[in-house]
Amino acid sequence: MDVSAIAAVATQMSQSRTEDAVALTVLKKALDLQAQGAAQLVQAAMQSMQTISNPPNLGNQVDTFA
Repeated sequence: MDVSAIAAVATQMSQSRTEDAVALTVLKKALDLQAQGAAQLVQAAMQSMQTISNPPNLGNQVDTFA
């Protein structure tokens, strides 16, 4: 086998590993951002639920036969 061919294969393998590492880093960052957004949505929903002050008798009698 030619020495230059071995060097080319080694370079290609190294470049492939670098591309995989970059893709994995981008994926991790996207997942972190998605988790952060979901946490903010849950927190906003919890805050909106706490601000609602309905009377205690509201919703106790529901007509399910209508």
